[in-house]
Amino acid sequence: MSKLQAKRLITQKAKELGFFHIGFSKAEFLEEEAPRLEKWLSKNYHGEMSYMANHFDKRLDPRLLVDDAKSVISLLFNYYNDQKQVDPEAPKISQYAYGEDYHHVIKDKLKELIAFIQDEIGEVNGHGFVDSAPVMDKAWAKKAGLGWIGKNANLITREQGSFFFIADLIIDLELEADGPITDYCGTCTRCIDACPTDAIVQPYVVDGSKCISYLTIELKDELLPKEFAGKMDNWMFGCDICQDVCPWNRFSLLHNEERFQPSAPLLDLSKDDWQNLQEEGFQVLFQRSAVKRTKFQGLKRNITFLNGK
Repeated sequence: MSKLQAKRLITQKAKELGFFHIGFSKAEFLEEEAPRLEKWLSKNYHGEMSYMANHFDKRLDPRLLVDDAKSVISLLFNYYNDQKQVDPEAPKISQYAYGEDYHHVIKDKLKELIAFIQDEIGEVNGHGFVDSAPVMDKAWAKKAGLGWIGKNANLITREQGSFFFIADLIIDLELEADGPITDYCGTCTRCIDACPTDAIVQPYVVDGSKCISYLTIELKDELLPKEFAGKMDNWMFGCDICQDVCPWNRFSLLHNEERFQPSAPLLDLSKDDWQNLQEEGFQVLFQRSAVKRTKFQGLKRNITFLNGK
């Protein structure tokens, strides 16, 4: 089978599994990203996400993650939906966490894709990654021409904006590589202007330690920093502001993944319901949700902070 035939076969199967955009890169050292990552870390923009400073070499070279890696396959999976929380005063959850934890959903699909490649193409060694290993998924997706890195540091596509997950399949099969596309942010600064915590310190550079998603999920301190009081825009888990204001997201399409459908109880909870939430209710509500990352105490901390206490 030729490289082109293999590439077409993989693309077709990936789309059958629900990935709407697939791109291919040569597995090699990310030369351009190395100094950017080093500078970002030196400014402590990763805050207390110490794992970002770990495995520096592996983060930049996929061949250190998968033996004899030849190709990186980047895949995008849509999670956009138009359903909202019923109570406009209820503390908010980023829409990517409305349904089942994306790690489980997408890893299942990556396993199926690897099995398909091995069945149809032959003895291929590889591993799938989705936001759970030192893989610079946005850099690889950009390199493969799936989109460009926007001023909010998110990957943006012309076709569907940025409400999607990025997954990677690193394999020891050599495939024809794609190339990057143009940056279409232009002079727009809506994401920078809209960020209430000024986390986008300059175009294309985000101070992660100021990001609402970091504060509500990654930061494990008992109390949130007082400097962010009144600046959280009522977000208790994650934040969608810089995506909501991005003009490219007017092209977002509704996802069709059943496992990402939000449960009615989640969207129906009122402000008072959230304030009175008990641990037992938390465990039932978020049994298979990414929100479990905060644990009950973390979510209660966030809600209490939003109430000015």
